[in-house]
Amino acid sequence: MPFSKTENNKKIALIMGVILAIACVLSLSTNVLAQDKTPENKTGLEHVIKGTENWGTSKNVSVKKFLTNIGKSTGIYKMIHQETADEIAAEKAEKAREEAAMAASSFGDEKAPGWQYLIMIAVGFLIVYLGAAKGFEPLLLIPIGFGTILVNIMGAGMGDGPDGMLHIIYKAGVGNEFFPMLIFMGIGAMTDFGPLIANPKMALLGGAAQFGVFFTLFGVSLMNLIPGLNTDYNLLQACAIAIIGGADGPTSIYVSAKLAPELMAVIAVAAYSYMALVPMIQPPIMKALTTKKERLIHMDQLRPVSKSERILFPMMLLVLTILLLPPAAPLIGMLAFGNFIKEVGCVTRLSKTVENEMMNIVSILLSLGVGSQMAPEKIINGKSVGIIVLGLVAFCVATATGVLMAKLMNVFLPKDKKINPLIGSAGVSAVPMAARVSNKVGQEADPSNFLLMNAMGPNVSGVIGTAIAAGVFIATFG
Repeated sequence: MPFSKTENNKKIALIMGVILAIACVLSLSTNVLAQDKTPENKTGLEHVIKGTENWGTSKNVSVKKFLTNIGKSTGIYKMIHQETADEIAAEKAEKAREEAAMAASSFGDEKAPGWQYLIMIAVGFLIVYLGAAKGFEPLLLIPIGFGTILVNIMGAGMGDGPDGMLHIIYKAGVGNEFFPMLIFMGIGAMTDFGPLIANPKMALLGGAAQFGVFFTLFGVSLMNLIPGLNTDYNLLQACAIAIIGGADGPTSIYVSAKLAPELMAVIAVAAYSYMALVPMIQPPIMKALTTKKERLIHMDQLRPVSKSERILFPMMLLVLTILLLPPAAPLIGMLAFGNFIKEVGCVTRLSKTVENEMMNIVSILLSLGVGSQMAPEKIINGKSVGIIVLGLVAFCVATATGVLMAKLMNVFLPKDKKINPLIGSAGVSAVPMAARVSNKVGQEADPSNFLLMNAMGPNVSGVIGTAIAAGVFIATFG
């Protein structure tokens, strides 16, 4: 028997309440990502992760500390509070200790046996096949696959420093976050923020999808407690893994380069793979969480957006980032720059170059650099398998929370202004693939239902949301 409107609303409210309750309990509890046996540890846990023995409680997660760190990372705070020489020295000493701990806990230092290189070459050919034959993100997966093959050819030395070609590419722009910044510039030049400007409340759906990122951060800590897995992810690694839930390859590379460079290869491949698999992963989740009636909801066409609004949007986005979250400025700043030169109209040559030639060249180099890290020492281990699983969980949760947020918004919207919940899944930042999937599933229910432009609102807001989540992780824990 179908649910009545009141029963359906209660069901939605109950689901969202349970999600919020779980998030509250997890956030109020002490984290098990960097525990120690010092007197400050009041949890009774003695789970000490290799490489974090000297961290004490400095990396434990708590609501108070999280908000304090976020407050201290804002541009407003930094403009008012000038760091003293002692504070700067203490930060440098802390960074040196953390780098030493990370070096001690990194894996992949020992040379792998020859048969594992053969396995990785086969994996490289599989990645090329998925890109070329199956059409899964071919612009990215084909060069990643070739990079994987070339770096694992024993005796070729293409990944060896200082003169190996792939090593040079990695050092030039992947390991130092240079290429991801250029990619974001290109994304900005290719992105139309008009749908978001025309319907700003769609930003809530992009924000809701980031729940998958933060949910996975706690999921990593729980995985550390499962006997026999021996994953032992520390907090910085957990942040880098969690960002996969945003389905944004460049952001995943950026965060892993900042916080967990030893995991960059498998994180990048997982992020790009899930981006490519959006048409396979999302539809079952979307259909499971929506009714036939909800999928039939038609949405009004968006209002026209003026040129002035389009020009002002990236500038306002940049100003807010400067004031509130400077650690996200490298990503959002490049996004705003690329979008501004597109919308301003007087530098067409620059915007076309950024959107086409530069984007193509950097994509090739970035993908080859990611492939260069696909050595067996870094991939064939339990941690890598855990990253693949956790990345999938993050992506699925992000899709589900986007849909549920749209259903929750419908509880408060007038009858003629309801949102088709399918567009909530586009809150992940796989642009424009996620929006196309929302449109496709909607047209399966009703061929006359055109949701693409409405879905682009949460889709582009997801790009901004994932960049903000990255900035939050870096500001709080990095």
